[in-house]
Amino acid sequence: MRQNPEFFGDQELELLYIAKKLALALEMERVLTAASIDYAVEVNYYVGGFLFKRERAGAFFYVRPADTQTAREAAVAAGFSPAELQSHHLRVLARRG
Repeated sequence: MRQNPEFFGDQELELLYIAKKLALALEMERVLTAASIDYAVEVNYYVGGFLFKRERAGAFFYVRPADTQTAREAAVAAGFSPAELQSHHLRVLARRG
């Protein structure tokens, strides 16, 4: 289930997925909720594009390290490609304050 970052306290969370479109973000929320996985989501920025690279906003999904494997399996079963598989296409920018 979606949680506020405060719910996780000082615990480090792992990046699971970067949704580049709203429809993908909503579907990822459904997948994680159906799998009973607590997650946090925030808007952050990345550089994307093949020929013309530009800064874009996306929904970044984070889970507890203990839930990472289960969350990845649920995401892959639903047709998503978890963050480590996306990393060669993206360069995440520092969060804007």
